[in-house]
Amino acid sequence: MRTGPGFPIERPRRLRGSAALRRMVAETRLHPADLVLPMFVKEDITAPVPVPSMPGVVQHTLDSLLKAGHEAVEAGVGGLILFGVPSTKDGRGSAADDPEGVVQVALRHLRSEFGDSTVLMADLCLDEYTDHGHCGILVPESGTGPAGTGGPGGSGPGWAVDNDATLERYADIALAQAAAGAHLVAPSGMMDGQVGAIRSALDSGGFGRVGILAYSAKYASAFYGPFRDAAECAPRFGDRSGYQQDPPNLAEALREVRLDLDEGADAVMVKPALAYLDVIRRVRDEVDVPVAAYQVSGEYAMVEAAAARGWIDRERVITETLTSIRRAGADIVLSYWATEAARRLH
Repeated sequence: MRTGPGFPIERPRRLRGSAALRRMVAETRLHPADLVLPMFVKEDITAPVPVPSMPGVVQHTLDSLLKAGHEAVEAGVGGLILFGVPSTKDGRGSAADDPEGVVQVALRHLRSEFGDSTVLMADLCLDEYTDHGHCGILVPESGTGPAGTGGPGGSGPGWAVDNDATLERYADIALAQAAAGAHLVAPSGMMDGQVGAIRSALDSGGFGRVGILAYSAKYASAFYGPFRDAAECAPRFGDRSGYQQDPPNLAEALREVRLDLDEGADAVMVKPALAYLDVIRRVRDEVDVPVAAYQVSGEYAMVEAAAARGWIDRERVITETLTSIRRAGADIVLSYWATEAARRLH
C-alpha cells in the first residue's frame, strides 16, 4: 500500500531507530545463563598450557580451572563442561572412570567450591582416554557383524568399535562422574543405546537425580580439528565416520534424538552449530526438552584467525554467531567465548 507516489505506508525502519528501541523489540535474546563454558583439564602439569590452534584457550591445572570457573560463574555463565587430558592412556580408557582420574578430581574440586550455584557437566566418552583415540573399545574388524557384536567398522583398517562393549564402559564412567559431583553427564560417543545404558546405571547406582545431556546429533565434522589438539584425542588411525553422523543427513538426526529421548535423555544436543542451524531448528520444533548446540573449536578458531588479521569485527561476529544459534532454536549454547560473551551481556 502507498499513501502517495513512491511513499510506503509500512515502515519497519521505525522500530530500528535507536539502540534502546532495537533492544525492546528484539525477537531473540542472549542471556549469560544460556551459555556453557567448555574447559580442558590436564593431569600432571604445573601451569596452564595454551592451545596453539585455539588462541585464548588453555589446558588447565586444577588451580587455573578453579580460577577460570570463578570468572565464568561471576560473569553469570550457566554451566561448565569438563574434558580430561590424562597422563596415561590405554586401550580401554581406564582413566575415564578412575575415581582419581583427572576429570573426577576436577569435578570434586569444583563441586566443593561451587555447590549447586552453577551446573557442572562432564563429557562422557573414551576418545580422550584411549591410546588409539577412538570413542570406544576396539575389536578386530573380522569379529564385527550384526547387532550385539559391534556392527560395521569405520574406525580404521582392520579395527572397529564394539558398540555394546563400549556401553559397559560408558555406564562405569557415568557412575564415576556422578559420584564425583556432576549434575549432568554428556555422552558424546554416538553409540547405539548409550543413553539407555547410562540411565540404567545411574538409576541403579543411586544417582537418579543426575541428568543426561545427550550428544544426540553429533556429526562427523571437519570442524573438530583444534579440539583434538586441546584434548589430545585425534585418532591414531582411521576416522569416526562409522559412529558419528553423516553431514548430509537430517532425518537421521531426528531419529537419533527420538531414540535418546525414549531412552531417558533429559536434554539433547546438536554438534557442530553453525553448519547445522537447520538441524537445530528441526530438533527444536520436534521436542519439548531443552536443546543445546555446541559452537565447536573450528568455529572458534576461524573467527579468531580472521579477527587476528583484521578481516572481521571480532566482538560483533561472536555476538552474531551466538545469536544465530539461539535464533535457530538452541536453549543452551556451549561456547569457548562463554565467559567473555557473558561479561559483555551484563
